[in-house]
Amino acid sequence: MNVPNLISLLRLAAVPVVVWMIATGRFAGAFWIFVAAGVSDAIDGWLARVLNQRTQLGAYLDPIADKALLVCVFVTLGQVGKLDSWLVILVVSRDVMIVGGIILLFLLEHRVAIEPSFVSKANTTVQIAFAGLVLARHGLGIGGAPMAAALEWAGYVVALTTLFSGAHYVAVGVRHLAAAGDAKG
Repeated sequence: MNVPNLISLLRLAAVPVVVWMIATGRFAGAFWIFVAAGVSDAIDGWLARVLNQRTQLGAYLDPIADKALLVCVFVTLGQVGKLDSWLVILVVSRDVMIVGGIILLFLLEHRVAIEPSFVSKANTTVQIAFAGLVLARHGLGIGGAPMAAALEWAGYVVALTTLFSGAHYVAVGVRHLAAAGDAKG
């Protein structure tokens, strides 16, 4: 256990707190914890590089903490009526598909290096910014009607990047499945 991994664990521990805050209408607090989680994500990555403390645990823990926070925020915002259900379903389905593909490859004993692609990083960035803006709108009262219109369009951008990222992972997964099948011969 090192400092970057401890920060990732703290980010993971923040997930139920953020979910509870959103579910109980405490959007300002949820926004600030969400922001702190984003800052902690940058800090733990920086510390891991600078202190040469990259670990296999950290390679799994960091994206798990990120995805847990993001998926739970999207689901909870959908549950309280702040996000359209179609968008929540799309975002969650992409992540379930990716995890399912990784589990399938693991069961086929086909090890793959888990490296996020550019399109996946762009998608995650768009999703984080969007969730942060939704929390800011409802927690800090930012924007009024212009923000509502901007968020509607931003939701379509989230959907588009999510679809592109999902399609990319399907293509990569199919290649890995073919390689796994060839290896089993």
